[in-house]
Amino acid sequence: MAKRRRKFDAEFKAQVVLEVLSGVKTRAEACREYGIGSQLLSKWKAHFLENAARIFEDGSPSRNEDNARMAELERLAGRQALEIQVLKKASSILRSHPSENERSRWS
Repeated sequence: MAKRRRKFDAEFKAQVVLEVLSGVKTRAEACREYGIGSQLLSKWKAHFLENAARIFEDGSPSRNEDNARMAELERLAGRQALEIQVLKKASSILRSHPSENERSRWS
């Protein structure tokens, strides 16, 4: 029977890497305690260190993407609100003027 691969979430990976980097645990202790391989921990640590500087960036790509998405959604909501107002106005005008069928009945 084939082994299933375990999946680790980002929070867990960061916790393990920080424990090793801060000296709370040695690499061997962390690997033993969490049941992970030394190479895997090395990959997590390298990835962590490569991306650490992004935390301090003001205009991070994800924040810019979020802001662009928010602006697009606000434009869409504004357009829909305007369309609703126009449709309500048109509906009230149509209700106040009798249709041709109603006019012929009264004539």
